[in-house]
Amino acid sequence: MQPDSSVVIAVLALVGALVLLRFQAWRAVLCLRPQAVKVEVETPADVTVVPAELEDALAELKKLGFTLLGAHSEKVPLAPARNFLDAVLPGQPVVASLTLGPDEQAQLVFFTQSARGFVITANYRRLSYEVPGVYLAGGLDGASPERVLKAHLRRVPEIGTPKVLATLEDRVGAARDWYSRSGKPELRQQHAVGLLWTLGAVGMVGAALVRLLA
Repeated sequence: MQPDSSVVIAVLALVGALVLLRFQAWRAVLCLRPQAVKVEVETPADVTVVPAELEDALAELKKLGFTLLGAHSEKVPLAPARNFLDAVLPGQPVVASLTLGPDEQAQLVFFTQSARGFVITANYRRLSYEVPGVYLAGGLDGASPERVLKAHLRRVPEIGTPKVLATLEDRVGAARDWYSRSGKPELRQQHAVGLLWTLGAVGMVGAALVRLLA
């Protein structure tokens, strides 16, 4: 007996929808509740293990005068945690964070906080988002750490007197503040498409289940 073609279609639709949810649901969370991201201290500098893929990038930062603070993690619900190496530049209100990107290449972000907001500058293609005097974010794709740092420091005065993030706990606190405050509009703009895909996938799951259980 041949299976009902509509049942086969429903099964395929269900599988496809579940795959979509696997890859897009975390983006929906970021769009709707950026503050749900858990940011935690992982290890201080003296016990931090530097992944081989980040050794060269960290060495370049050290040539610029940065010293390692340690490592922290950021966990979006429904997605794996991402680990970051954090380094500070003595005498300057900037923290550098390194992580592995989707292509297993080092991604670098310079991060500065003030009472008004943040300046964030990356060495990869990043959505530009600006609120004059409050929030400045962008990226210089493929630029050297030195060039990105210079561009970052030029913009720091635009957000007022910056804070000195001298410890790993300071860095983690600033990241939590970013997710719960200044980063919300940027994350919602960046992940709105993921929310739409997720809603579509949920609708597909519902329609497929109705057909299968009918």
